Amino acid sequence: MTTYVYDFSEGGRDMAGLLGGKGANLAEMARMGLPVPPGFTVTTEACRIFLATGQAPDGLDRQIGEHLAALERAAGKRLGQVDDPLLLSVRSGARFSMPGMMETILDIGLNDLSVLGLAKTPERERFAWDSYRRLVQMFGSTVMGVDSSHFEAALAVVKQQHSRGDDTQLDTCDLIRIVETFKDLIHERTGEEFPQDPAEQLRRAVLAVFTSWNGERARLYRRREHIPDDLGTAVNIQTMVFGNLGPDSGSGVAFTRDPATGRPGVYGDYLPNAQGEDVVAGIRNTLPLQDLAGLDPASSARLRGYMDRLEAHYRDLCDVEFTIERGTLWMLQTRVGKRTAQAAFAIASQLADEGLISEREALGRVGGEALARLMFPRFATTDSSGVIARGVPASPGAAVGAVVFDSAEAVRRAASGEKVVLVRQETTPDDLPGMVAAQAVLTSRGGKTSHAAVVARGMGKVCVCGAEGIVVDTRERRFSAGGVTVPEGTVVSVDGSEGVVRLGSVPLVDSDVMRYFEEGGVLSADATARQPVRGVHRLMQQADAVRRLEVRANADTPEDAARARRFGARGIGLCRTEHMFLGDRRPLVEAMILAHGDTEREAALAALLPLQRQDFTGILEAMDGLPVTVRLLDPPLHEFLPDRTELAVRLARGEALGTPADPHDSELLSAVTRMHEENPMLGLRGVRLGLVVPGLVAMQVRALAEAVVARRRAGGDPRAEIMVPLVDAVEELHLVREEVDRVLAQVSQETGVDVTCPVGTMIELPRAALTAGRIAKEAAFFSFGTNDLTQTTWGFSRDDVEAAFFSAYLDKGVFPVSPFETIDREGVGRLVRIAVEEGRAARPDLKIGVCGEHGGDPASVHFFHQAGLDYVSCSPFRVPVARLEAGRAALEANGTDASA
Repeated sequence: MTTYVYDFSEGGRDMAGLLGGKGANLAEMARMGLPVPPGFTVTTEACRIFLATGQAPDGLDRQIGEHLAALERAAGKRLGQVDDPLLLSVRSGARFSMPGMMETILDIGLNDLSVLGLAKTPERERFAWDSYRRLVQMFGSTVMGVDSSHFEAALAVVKQQHSRGDDTQLDTCDLIRIVETFKDLIHERTGEEFPQDPAEQLRRAVLAVFTSWNGERARLYRRREHIPDDLGTAVNIQTMVFGNLGPDSGSGVAFTRDPATGRPGVYGDYLPNAQGEDVVAGIRNTLPLQDLAGLDPASSARLRGYMDRLEAHYRDLCDVEFTIERGTLWMLQTRVGKRTAQAAFAIASQLADEGLISEREALGRVGGEALARLMFPRFATTDSSGVIARGVPASPGAAVGAVVFDSAEAVRRAASGEKVVLVRQETTPDDLPGMVAAQAVLTSRGGKTSHAAVVARGMGKVCVCGAEGIVVDTRERRFSAGGVTVPEGTVVSVDGSEGVVRLGSVPLVDSDVMRYFEEGGVLSADATARQPVRGVHRLMQQADAVRRLEVRANADTPEDAARARRFGARGIGLCRTEHMFLGDRRPLVEAMILAHGDTEREAALAALLPLQRQDFTGILEAMDGLPVTVRLLDPPLHEFLPDRTELAVRLARGEALGTPADPHDSELLSAVTRMHEENPMLGLRGVRLGLVVPGLVAMQVRALAEAVVARRRAGGDPRAEIMVPLVDAVEELHLVREEVDRVLAQVSQETGVDVTCPVGTMIELPRAALTAGRIAKEAAFFSFGTNDLTQTTWGFSRDDVEAAFFSAYLDKGVFPVSPFETIDREGVGRLVRIAVEEGRAARPDLKIGVCGEHGGDPASVHFFHQAGLDYVSCSPFRVPVARLEAGRAALEANGTDASA
């Protein structure tokens, strides 16, 4: 019979797939001898069965009952007994951390009778009714589906009527009234009574946690974090321990290092007389964890000892939740903590210095997305000018946007292209869509461990929490701070590194890490003082030492080429010649297109040749000694002509006004009409242009060859390569190669300099991938153009479909991420593998790379390593990311953990 329930004593951290991250880590702490409240875990397998069938698996109720009975025996009390009852917490626990995205229900087992037994002494009365209030509120919203805002509104009314500043000031009578109000709300909204049977409470709570796996906010979070939808969540059932028993009790969240900066030391928040949900919800401003040493020195010392053990055991930053029940410390959770990009590099480097992990493991602890965030700009000023609020710097970075006060407004404005800052008293899991849409999050309550802080750090969003100086008025849609009223729509600048908010848009400057790369990746004396740079430098060196994939850049100008080289590119994988035909050269291209006969066309091409030669010379100089792959003209010629509609309107307006038509405009319109194609991206472009427009290939090849000669004569080492785009058939490549070889031979003879350039092709059509074995016989190299290969494989145009239906496809799970963002491994990726295998079988020395946008995407880089490519090419600013991920991909292939 399948086992669906495991006691904490039966698990360990290597069982996260079955027990979820929380359950596996609770079992691990229990195994280490840490004080964990007794409990057991319902597996993710049980959840998956429930989600697939709508029914709990056979035997689950019996297994839960058996483990509950063992728990009752060990505790010496039963669930539901009237006198001092056993109470339980029911918490979700997915394999990958999803903070606040699924459900928690505390104090299961209380009812109208057992609350009286819990309150058997006067000093426990308030605690008992506070616990019952929490259960009815959590159960009513989570299990019975009552909108949580109804409970919050009812609670606010009582606090206002009796002038209670926060929840802790509510007395026993207040809480009794609130419980009755909450129960009435449930009956009014659902037609059901709050269940008095503890067994029913437990069963329904478990199923509610299962159901929350497919809740809107959980699905959105998984999509954002690329967590698979089919994993399901485990459910952890534990004996309750109480932090709300008075001033000698409390709850907290702590990190073994600062999750925002990576600085060593214990960081966190503590809230006296509170349960754990109060801390992460941010409903009351917390105390810094350091204050616990003064309030309860013994518990503080034990906590620090446990945290040291956990960090040494997990060899990483650990995030723990704990409760102190009348001087007794209980460990409720641990996990490898979420951290900012800055902290990720700092902590990985520190742990390597401390000997806890190797240099290679340190590289496996960081990722390209984190590096990209470190390259984002920062504010130009750090002084106090314009500061209207200060809070906790919960997630660093610089963000500018218009203030909004709810998630829906943030999503609406962001969809129209506006940058926004979400301002709340505190965020809840329901605010996730707004947090995703916003550039930054600002709250008046909470600390580094509140929901807003934890989720923002995980998503790389700027966040300032606990800005006590601001008063948020969501009804009037404004906040006030420092004597200033800030209505919705006002632009503010949020500095998540300093924890300050300024009115207006503050100018941005390059980050320290961007400056480091602009300076060529040299760790100067100035750079050494910039802490994030040290970690980046160290781990980039490690990545370069272990990676197999070369990293090149897509660059079309000498300036871009020089920047790419400073950023560590080892050549140019894509130089797009069409970008050299724009601007003030457009009239020459028009002359070529409109030419009447060979003479006029040859004259236009002759005028273009020295200009293109000059471009090539500058690029080859910037990349001296490294390969430069030049793609022959690719887009349809009509792209170099004015818009057809614009021309027609201009001519029609002139005719209506009696103005003589411009003969050149008439000629252009005739040419545009003649060249019009219903789908030009599948029409006369790429290699087809070279075969039907006489002299076009010859001019470009001659310009490149003469640039090679010029660089050689100047003492340089030019390494030009010629790439033919959009090849479908080997015959196309053969014909173009004949012309290329002829021109190269002519230039060699004319100049006395031997010019040889490898000739290869882009593999960007399915037919090319499927006939790669034949094409390889004519090609010195392949470069996958994955943008076009994705479009032609999927059968949709990127320019049209992303806005039209991609959001719906992502919601419905057609694909987990846009195939233009990360390579589609099953479809496009299979074509890549086929082309690599058949190309190398025909030509073992075939050089293979990729030059589409996927060349700079972290997940795609890992795929290209696995597929056997030799290099990836991407935009200059993504070169450092590709270098880092190429190193991580090599570690992953060799069995070293490369997870961020």
